[in-house]
Amino acid sequence: MLSYPLDLSFKIVTIGTRIRVTDAAGRIVAYARKKKFKLKEDVSVFEDEDQKRLLFRMKADRMLDFSARYAISGPEGHPIGAVGRQGMKSLWSSAYVLVDADGMEAGWIREENPWVRVLDGVMESIPFGDALGGLFFNPAYLVKLRGQDVLRVQKQRSVLESSFRIEKLADFSEEDEDLLLASIIMMVLLERDRG
Repeated sequence: MLSYPLDLSFKIVTIGTRIRVTDAAGRIVAYARKKKFKLKEDVSVFEDEDQKRLLFRMKADRMLDFSARYAISGPEGHPIGAVGRQGMKSLWSSAYVLVDADGMEAGWIREENPWVRVLDGVMESIPFGDALGGLFFNPAYLVKLRGQDVLRVQKQRSVLESSFRIEKLADFSEEDEDLLLASIIMMVLLERDRG
């Protein structure tokens, strides 16, 4: 089990996206690198920046689709679950469905206040607005698993780097932790691309 709260961060001005997840002691517990200009997403998450030990992999089930589902598998390829946008519901407020390894819906990730993301997106579309939006508009997401709120993901105030704090609200298993962490990383990647 990881030591919470976790901090997830990435630099705003880079080609591609490199995400670092650190635990409460400041140790890197996950590292992901997403390449730009891929038609079909395939993101690998490693234990550290050396990228020697794979934690999990997330692969899109289709190319360039608004409601693609991302299958999450372990290092040996065993299924952990999946995460996907809730189609039209995600136009107004970010909403993602979590599916367990058996293909059953296990929970969701939802934005707490959609207006904050709208204002954050407007700021990101203005030159240098990225930096200002990061100071004032910081969306938060609630993660529910099997009917219980288990995590809260809050974008932190920042200028040249985006960071999110992941706070634990309730206990869950190590298997569920892999699904939750992979789903949050994928959600942050998708929300970053969306603006």
